[in-house]
Amino acid sequence: MNAIEATAIVTGAGTGMGEAAARALVQAGARVAFVGRTRATLEQAVSGLPEEIARIEVCDVADRGATNEMVARVADAFGPVDVLVCSAGINSSPRGLGDIEPEVWDHVIDVNLTGVFNAMRAVLPGMREIKRGTIVNISSIAGVRATKLGGVAYSASKHGVRSLTYTVNQEEREHNIRSCVICPGETATPLLDKRAKPPSPEEAALMLQSEDVADAVMFVVRLPMRANVPEIIMHPTSASFV
Repeated sequence: MNAIEATAIVTGAGTGMGEAAARALVQAGARVAFVGRTRATLEQAVSGLPEEIARIEVCDVADRGATNEMVARVADAFGPVDVLVCSAGINSSPRGLGDIEPEVWDHVIDVNLTGVFNAMRAVLPGMREIKRGTIVNISSIAGVRATKLGGVAYSASKHGVRSLTYTVNQEEREHNIRSCVICPGETATPLLDKRAKPPSPEEAALMLQSEDVADAVMFVVRLPMRANVPEIIMHPTSASFV
């Protein structure tokens, strides 16, 4: 396939879907900032990748000022940002409405929803200036329909991410900016370890893998700018969506 000539920011790039997407973008030739809260996981994520196009950025996207500064640093180092992949996400334990502590609710919303807003808002002026931009937000099937398994805060935040995505497409198409929300079903990522009963290795093998979601991200990014896929819902073949 043709190389991707782009500057990309991927949040949540230390592990899981974010790491897989960031590595796929680098391997396609893009200049990529791996963004996350923990330097050690980011250093492991960029292992073996060329330093000139794979950059580490330690940043908590829930911190709006820090996110603005991070985007400015990436633009200075790599040029205008024209691809943003928002994959940073957390969940809570316990997850029920009557069990979750209010401050835990706030933290999940801050990272999963406000963090996406912060990142999108930070890249928007630059994308408007260069008249192009692709934003890919990783939501969840829990953002299509609320589930007890996902929990009240996670489901609410992921529904919000879908709404942000569709709003961008309505507001920014005149600037040649498009947005896609990817809603994966069960995916074998470290987040599953937070469940009260984590899946067995056999169960995890039947789930989506991070690379599957990265392939969907790459499909969206590679589309010509005249084409937009606003939403992708994907789930394991072994599971039913309905």
